[in-house]
Amino acid sequence: MDIQEKMIDTIQKGNLEGIQNLLEDFKIQADPSIQYEVIGLLTNFGFLEEADELLEHLLYLFPDEAQLKIDRATLLMEREQEDEALNLLMSIDNAAPEYPQVLLALADYYQMQGLYEVSEQRIDEALDLLPDEPLLHFAKAELLMEMGRFTEAARIYHELYEEQTEIAGVRLVERLAEVHRAGAAFEEALTFYMKALEDNTSPDLLFGAAYSAFQSQMYETAIRYTEDLKTLDPDYFSAYLLLAQSYAMLENNQQALAVIKEGITRDEYDKELYLFAGKMALKNSLPEEAEQYLRQAIALDSEYMEAIITLVSILSKEERDEEIVELIEKLEQESFDWSTLSAFAAISYDRLENYERAYDFYQLAYNDHKEDPLFLEKYVYFLIEDGKRAEAKDVVKQLIALQPEEPTWQDLLQTFE
Repeated sequence: MDIQEKMIDTIQKGNLEGIQNLLEDFKIQADPSIQYEVIGLLTNFGFLEEADELLEHLLYLFPDEAQLKIDRATLLMEREQEDEALNLLMSIDNAAPEYPQVLLALADYYQMQGLYEVSEQRIDEALDLLPDEPLLHFAKAELLMEMGRFTEAARIYHELYEEQTEIAGVRLVERLAEVHRAGAAFEEALTFYMKALEDNTSPDLLFGAAYSAFQSQMYETAIRYTEDLKTLDPDYFSAYLLLAQSYAMLENNQQALAVIKEGITRDEYDKELYLFAGKMALKNSLPEEAEQYLRQAIALDSEYMEAIITLVSILSKEERDEEIVELIEKLEQESFDWSTLSAFAAISYDRLENYERAYDFYQLAYNDHKEDPLFLEKYVYFLIEDGKRAEAKDVVKQLIALQPEEPTWQDLLQTFE
């Protein structure tokens, strides 16, 4: 076995020590073209330091070879040695045939730094030099997609898709599905997901198709794709919530609850599963079970406001005011923003005859609930009983504005005259 075969075999076995032992002899004995091929193999297997050592050696032998500089600069960026990479790229003459590659490498660097406009400028410069190069158009589409300019990215992907099905190892039909989904063009996304699934079934594609169908209000289709996904990968946790939501949209609440329970057995640390389980338990007239799930969601995230509000609404309906007050006061101690709970707190303190605290919370809740007649009705009678007639009069006027045909409020207003 010659040095080349030994090196390739050692790389494929993942033997780092063996690679390092062979490296010096390989530099001396192997032809430079073979060394260049092995650099690609080392990079693919994740031996970046060893690949860089070989590239540095080749650059010593061929110091003016622009392609070697570009390759090493790209590798150095992966190793987070950006300054040295930029120096290599900047040393390449802009008249060199490889200069568009330099611009593309610089675009990648600026994109990694979050300097998207600068990155786009470099790609545009490269396109000026090679306007018909598909890889450059693809690079621009990728950048635009990351920037959130989905319509522009989709246009470029479409143009590329008319000429070829794959570029840089990426299936363009999948990119078109992704970019339309990201841009909330869900029906278009679903069309491309369905095309992609004709040749390749993967969990991510099935989820993308199901999600796009759900957002397009095609709930039966969403269920079909998500059920297929569960069969293919039972541990694709996101599938359970989407499937349960799809059943819920069809008002099949029992099945929705069954699915979300199954999801919890797969992923017991996802607070969203517990929240949705709580909501579905309520839909199925199981308030005790709902409360259990909501408390588990809050146990996972003590500031999970949606779960807290849902739980408090159950407690308020059952007039479990002491528990509501206990929760509110705990949140106050933790300096948590509980303002959205003010209406519940006001009513609970009111029923517990702690009128001073009730008044404070009624005032806090008023701005957010000016359009809620049920809250205003409780508030106005509280104010009257507490002797705050001037404030009560203002609330009555607000009730009249909301319910001008309700005689109760007109009669009540007259009592303030």
